[in-house]
Amino acid sequence: MRTAIGGCVGLALVLGSSTLLVSQGSRDWPQFRGPDRNGVATSFSAPRAWPEQLTRKWKIDVGEGYATPILVRDRLYVFTRQGEDEAMQAVDASTGRSIWQTTYPQPVTLRAGNRPHGPGPKSTPAFADGRLFTLGMGGAVTAFDAASGKQLWQVPGGSLLPLWNTGMSPLVERGLVIVHVGGHKHGALTAFDAVTGAVRWAWTGDGPSYASPVITDLHGVRQIVTLTQEHVVGVSATDGQLLWRRPFPTSDQNIIMPVIIGDTIVVAGYQKPTSAFRVVRKGTEWTTEDLWQNPDVWQFMTNGVMVGDRLFGLSTRNRGEYFLLDMKSGARVWGSTPRQAENAAIVRAGDVVISLEDDGELLVGRVSGAQFQELRRYTVADAATWAAPVVSGNRIFVKDVSALALWTID
Repeated sequence: MRTAIGGCVGLALVLGSSTLLVSQGSRDWPQFRGPDRNGVATSFSAPRAWPEQLTRKWKIDVGEGYATPILVRDRLYVFTRQGEDEAMQAVDASTGRSIWQTTYPQPVTLRAGNRPHGPGPKSTPAFADGRLFTLGMGGAVTAFDAASGKQLWQVPGGSLLPLWNTGMSPLVERGLVIVHVGGHKHGALTAFDAVTGAVRWAWTGDGPSYASPVITDLHGVRQIVTLTQEHVVGVSATDGQLLWRRPFPTSDQNIIMPVIIGDTIVVAGYQKPTSAFRVVRKGTEWTTEDLWQNPDVWQFMTNGVMVGDRLFGLSTRNRGEYFLLDMKSGARVWGSTPRQAENAAIVRAGDVVISLEDDGELLVGRVSGAQFQELRRYTVADAATWAAPVVSGNRIFVKDVSALALWTID
């Protein structure tokens, strides 16, 4: 058990912009990091008093991997590994009953350093217009019919892969499936046609990272913003044209998604200062301007959530410290005690912060005015939990190494 981490924080709702935007109050969780790709649950029923224990309604074996399940209406879609195959399956969210399952061969050879984390997959599916889209551990991009499980198309992975295999999660944007394919120093940020799988555009300026892309409008241009292997870039969502780019190499590949507030972008990486810059457009010319850096806040694998005008996240310093970073100045205004977790998946649900730590412990806290109060810690798995929780209504779906469980707040 970790020590308590009470502190002071503010609260506001910051939404991304994507064709997967879900109306306020929807219970769906259709892609990586939720309805708006920012770790915010748009529908959550917090209890007046948190119980001493959560209620486990069901638990089923689904296969290995760290891909987050996604929730659409009354179905969970789970992307896992079963032996030498990757499997996409649909599960009844209320009962855990299997509805359909589709597999395809995807043998993977792991480097020695990657073996402790297993053969994946690690990429979360995306749902749009009745279809599911996945990026396999070996680089295959696949589309499935969500109603039946039928495989609609597949683009096989190539011989080049990132050092630790694939990890980024697809983004669906106006009929395009955006995936960064390829390997070390060579790759293509690629827009596949969602219906046919045909390549609509590709940008080949850098290799892929493990950071998932986001979609935004900057200075009147809709663009994909993402960390590549050695840069942070803005690419036109329409045709893949590079709009702007700045160097951002790290010693262990880029993982953290950019946070966008207006024309300001905040980026972070392993043993690098968390930093902010502004995107500037003058006519057809695009440039970026430095705003601030904080060398005391390192972010490695945990994506934070916006809390007012501050970022709540987990730093790798001192074996895991929760922090609160002022996004205007870059100052760290609050920090927890050390040794909280190696990794955590953080969700903001109304005035509640939920953090699933990698050892199966679920931290729940509440924001009230300027106060953060740790309310409960629950053990929700007996195996490692690297996939993010899915929060909807009074339900929390938790995927560990090989099992999926539904916990409810009664």
